[in-house]
Amino acid sequence: MSLKEGDKAPAFSLPDQNGETRTLSDYAGKWVLLYFYPKDDTPGCTTEACGIRDNYDAYKKAKIVVLGASVDPVKRHAKFVEKFSLPFTLLADEEKTLVKAYGVWGKKKFMGREYMGIKRWSFLIAPDGRIAKIYEDVKPAAHATEVLADVAAMKK
Repeated sequence: MSLKEGDKAPAFSLPDQNGETRTLSDYAGKWVLLYFYPKDDTPGCTTEACGIRDNYDAYKKAKIVVLGASVDPVKRHAKFVEKFSLPFTLLADEEKTLVKAYGVWGKKKFMGREYMGIKRWSFLIAPDGRIAKIYEDVKPAAHATEVLADVAAMKK
């Protein structure tokens, strides 16, 4: 399944870094940045997460909920959150249901080697539950401010 802007965002029910179950419907009526990343505590993923952390006050002011998602387990997410003081929720998708529903699980290449993994994509979900914007091949250092600018423009 290939999602596009304007589609209804696929629902989910997954544990967060504290083992608490989170669902998309928990955030109905709010802007949600659902960002997918390959692995906790790796250079690109840390850059992206810390960029969002460093802009988190602006996210709160813009009323944007941030949900990070990877296939790492709850305990690994908890360590990542603690190590970098991340103020937002990380979803543990160990069964790969969410990454497959959003189409971000697929073939990747690194140093000539092919393997299955998570593509670094994000989905901006509008308050009505539809996908407002899809960010493919996210640049970790610039992503946080890019999303803030897009939401500000969409709210006008």
